[in-house]
Amino acid sequence: MMRVCWLVRQDSRHQRIRLPHLKAVVIGRSPETKITDKKCSRRQVQLKAECNKGYVKVGINPTSIDSVIIGKDQEVKLQPGQVLHMVNELYPYIVEFEEETESHGLETHRKRKRSGDSDSIERDVAQEGEPGTGLDPRSSPTQCSVPAKKGEDASTKKESLGHWSQGLKISMQDPKMQVYKDEQVVVIKDKYPKARHHWLVLPWASISSLKAVTWEHLELLKHMHTVGEEVIADCAGSSKLRFRLGYHAIPSMSQVHLHVISQDFDSPCLKNKKHWNSFNTEYFLESQAVIQMVQEAGRVTVPDGMPELLKLPLRCHECQQLLPSIPQLKEHLRKHWPK
Repeated sequence: MMRVCWLVRQDSRHQRIRLPHLKAVVIGRSPETKITDKKCSRRQVQLKAECNKGYVKVGINPTSIDSVIIGKDQEVKLQPGQVLHMVNELYPYIVEFEEETESHGLETHRKRKRSGDSDSIERDVAQEGEPGTGLDPRSSPTQCSVPAKKGEDASTKKESLGHWSQGLKISMQDPKMQVYKDEQVVVIKDKYPKARHHWLVLPWASISSLKAVTWEHLELLKHMHTVGEEVIADCAGSSKLRFRLGYHAIPSMSQVHLHVISQDFDSPCLKNKKHWNSFNTEYFLESQAVIQMVQEAGRVTVPDGMPELLKLPLRCHECQQLLPSIPQLKEHLRKHWPK
C-alpha cells in the first residue's frame, strides 16, 4: 500500500499530472498544461509532494492559493481542498492523494476519499470517470482529502477541515449561520456577501461540485431552487429587489452550493473584477439552466474558457455600460437601485 499524489486541473482541460513523492516537478505554460498565456512562465510553479504527510510544497514564481497571493521564492503548503491558481487567479488546480495497492502483481487498484464526506466512503475510481471527456477516467476534479493513517493525530483531520476552501462544510453546521434547514438542505448567509442579500443553499449530502452531479440529484437540485425562492419570499423588502439563483462554473469552495443573490451588488466584500464577473457573465450558471441540463443529459457540462470570463471588462449588468474600475462601477450602480 502506498500513497500517490495527483495535480488536477479543475476545468478538466488536460489529464491530471502525477507528482512523485519528494521529487520536484516544475509546471507552467506548456503543451502538457495547455496554458498559452504569456503571463504564465514555463517554470511558473515547482511542486514537491509530501505523500506521507498529505500536502504539496509550492514555490518559485508568484501564484495564489485560495486567493491568497504567494510571492516569488516563497514556499507554502498546498493541501487537499485548497485551490491553486497558476497566475492572475486563472488556471485552477487541486491536489488529490490516493492509496494505491498492487493486486497479484498485475493490476493496480486506487481508491480516494472525498474530503468532508461524513461517511468516509471510498469509491473505486473506475466508477468516477466522466464518459465522453476523452480524459483519464481518474482526472475528475473532485476535491479529496487524505485518508488518515491508524494512530494519526486526530488534530490533523480537524486541521484539514479548517482550510479556507472547506469553510462551507463548517459554516453549514453552525446554527448562527443557518437561515433555514430541512432534511435535504441547509441555507446559510454568505460569510463574504457580494450584495445586500446573499445566501447559499447547500445539500447535506456530500457533493463536491457540479462535476459530481448526476441524474440522481435532479430532484435535489429542484428542491434547492425551491428553497432559494422561499428564502427570497421571506426576506423583508424583497419585492423591490431582483434576485438571481445560480452556480459558479468553477467554484473555489468545496461542496456544491446554490447562490441566491440580490442584484444591487451593494457590499464592501465586492472588491475586484473576479468577484463581479463571477456573477455577471456566463461564469454564473442559472439554476434553472443547470436543472434542465441534468434533466436532459444527466450531467452538468461546463464549457471551455470559463476562467477567461473573469478577465472581461467591467460592464454594468443593468445598462451594459463599461466602467473602468470597481469604485466607479459601484458608484454607477447606485442609479439602478430601487427608489
